[in-house]
Amino acid sequence: MAQLSEQQIISMAANASAISNARKISSKGGFVSLSKSEDGTFYMGECSGSGKTNYITSVDFINPEEPVCRCSCPSHQYPCKHSLALLFEIYEEKSFTICEIPEDILQKREKKVQREQKKEEKKKEPPKVNKAARTKKMKKQLEGLAMTEQVITQLLQAGLGTISGNSIKVYKDLAKQLGDYYLPGPQLYIKRLILEIEELQKDSDNRHYQKAIGILIKLHALVKKSAIYLNEKLQSDEIGDEDTVLYEELGGIWQLDQLQRMGLKKENARILQLSFQVYLDRAKEEYIDLGYWTDLDTGEIFTVYNYRPLKALKYIKQEDSIFDVLNIPALTYYPGGMNRRIRWEGAKFIPVSPKDLKNLKEKAYQDIQTVAKVVKNEIKNTLVDNKVVLLLAFERIGVAEESYILKDHTGSTILLKDIEGEEKTIDKLSILPDEKFLEGQMVLGAFFYDEETKRICMQPYSIITEEQVVRLLY
Repeated sequence: MAQLSEQQIISMAANASAISNARKISSKGGFVSLSKSEDGTFYMGECSGSGKTNYITSVDFINPEEPVCRCSCPSHQYPCKHSLALLFEIYEEKSFTICEIPEDILQKREKKVQREQKKEEKKKEPPKVNKAARTKKMKKQLEGLAMTEQVITQLLQAGLGTISGNSIKVYKDLAKQLGDYYLPGPQLYIKRLILEIEELQKDSDNRHYQKAIGILIKLHALVKKSAIYLNEKLQSDEIGDEDTVLYEELGGIWQLDQLQRMGLKKENARILQLSFQVYLDRAKEEYIDLGYWTDLDTGEIFTVYNYRPLKALKYIKQEDSIFDVLNIPALTYYPGGMNRRIRWEGAKFIPVSPKDLKNLKEKAYQDIQTVAKVVKNEIKNTLVDNKVVLLLAFERIGVAEESYILKDHTGSTILLKDIEGEEKTIDKLSILPDEKFLEGQMVLGAFFYDEETKRICMQPYSIITEEQVVRLLY
């Protein structure tokens, strides 16, 4: 039998409805016949459906990390409910007769091998760079940066309080113009600034003013650093790609092979998702599915993003929580500091074991003082988020003066506090089923500088024991 986990099947589905329908087909005996190849790389089933004839569905495991589903039904959903039902039949180890692999499947396999060979050969070729086009684009970007700097200077001199309805329109027009200058990073900051100013004018809440100031500081730093970066590249005549976050901020789109050529990869990685959340980015006008993953070998925390623009929600699958360990042949990193974004193609799902979680505890930070130094060093970079997500082993989490406090084994403490604008988790600590979750465990937490208390605080995302991951976010 092919090695499948229930979690892998769920992760392949387009939505929860597809999984529900697939379970019904499997549990109610929807398959007229089931067969598989002698080597266990191909499975096929004849499934009764709403059509005049039965549907023929199959799953090809020639690449176990990326099974290919096919079905004769008219559904545009991939995988369809019949293919998912066949996967459940395999997972539940139903009885399959032995069959030959159909000729058309063998031909498809051969074509896929040829495509992969061409892809690998292309990777070995030096990347082709249109030097003239790249130079022209960078000069255009410098024009846009100069225009943005001028507007920032005028705004800082006049003050945020001088912005009226008419001037907001000016900034909205500027945001649109920056798209023509290949500057999505500054464009997004302008959009965020507009949203905060509009909220400030509605309720006069000083928090919007402080956020707007923070956005202006980041925007100013981005404009300055980007201008220096582009001028240096033009002067040195080195216009190739570099391991820097500025490349993406200035309109660059990272390709998988591009990142791998730069050495941003790891072979045979083992990662585990520790937390997952979905939020709406109003400035980008898209939902973002965000997962925090750990490398089980190092304890590093990475991020995985899935972007779903509001205009295309029905076309893009929403990601979900994953509870298995993923064995990945080639894990690729994006440039960045801590909590770098990762990406991969194909993975083997394996249930997490107590040994995995026990070993992970040894990789976690062991004291708050060390964490504080790491966090301060990271967030002093103006362009990074005002938070760092890390694993920390703790002695106890308890309540003091109506606030939750975490204490490490040295006796040092840190205030637990929800990050403004994020889903709250602190109140969920009080409803954990057992006090053991708050003693001698480790926590995945977002460490951030809190303007109100003027100190580093932490919002807990998950409590990790040697037996399980207790998620405070989903």
